[in-house]
Amino acid sequence: MNSITDLAVTRKAQIVFPGLISAVTVALAARFISEHYGAPVMLMALLIGMAFSFLTEDGNKCLEGIEFASKKLLRIGVALLGLGITVQQIASTGHEVLLITLGGVALTIALGLALSPVLGRRTRFGLLTGGAVAICGASAALAISSVLPKSETLERDTVFTVIAVTALSTLAMITYPIIATYLGFSEIATGVFFGATIHDVAQVVGAGYSVSDLTGETATFVKLLRVALLVPIVVVLSLIFSGQQRSGEKRKLPIPFFVLGFAVLVVAGSYGFVPEIVKVALLDISRWFLVIAISALGMKTSLKKLGDVGASAITLICSLTVLLAGFALIMISLTMT
Repeated sequence: MNSITDLAVTRKAQIVFPGLISAVTVALAARFISEHYGAPVMLMALLIGMAFSFLTEDGNKCLEGIEFASKKLLRIGVALLGLGITVQQIASTGHEVLLITLGGVALTIALGLALSPVLGRRTRFGLLTGGAVAICGASAALAISSVLPKSETLERDTVFTVIAVTALSTLAMITYPIIATYLGFSEIATGVFFGATIHDVAQVVGAGYSVSDLTGETATFVKLLRVALLVPIVVVLSLIFSGQQRSGEKRKLPIPFFVLGFAVLVVAGSYGFVPEIVKVALLDISRWFLVIAISALGMKTSLKKLGDVGASAITLICSLTVLLAGFALIMISLTMT
């Protein structure tokens, strides 16, 4: 029995290897460009990956490995993000910060659902873009996409959302410090503003520490608080869409294992079950897995199909970004200044 199992694992590894090593190579290239030229690593991974979309054509031996990277590694990477936040951090949050964070997330997702039909988009697209803007950018888009019902446009919409939130995050990293300075925000208020509004973690850190260490620490904490909200939101979406499998398709667990893993790792990291050195290593692995996954997702996307998304999608995601920033600015002005 063991020999049969070993043979099956070896065979699976041989099938997956060509596509997986292709995605890893793209991820390495994206990380090199990011570290040496300051470009967003997620965006670079997507764009370079899209240049290799021919690898996912029918019959190509890389297809299986690319599918593995875009799904399995993605979910493992999201689960490992749970080590980046602790129960103690959540419990110590002041009511003003909690109100701004929770209110901003709820409002953005609600507006995504409300505005998407107005702009001629499906409500699922509103969920995808609203969740990405509200929670943690590319990581949230990938996690939410993984529990939405499969459709012909889901992967295209996911790639569009990742590109859009990454570009908007980079723009916010540059412009939001100027806005906070103009409004005379304190270092803590500025950190709350960055953490509650900028989409991706890397850009939150970049914007925060460009002001001061205190602003950077505050921004990172508030951002991780938003990341923690990914768990209940993905659980709710999983329960909503769990009955929508196609006929004959095996019914899946309503709550995905990667979401349960995220929650377990939050608790494990909070109470010292995971040594600090291991935690740091696993968080680094998480970042690598997410970059590899998005490289693979880029390989599965063609520019022609991406162009079919339309101007209404761009209008929606930009509107949600502006509305979230406006909400945070108003709430900070009323409660923290």
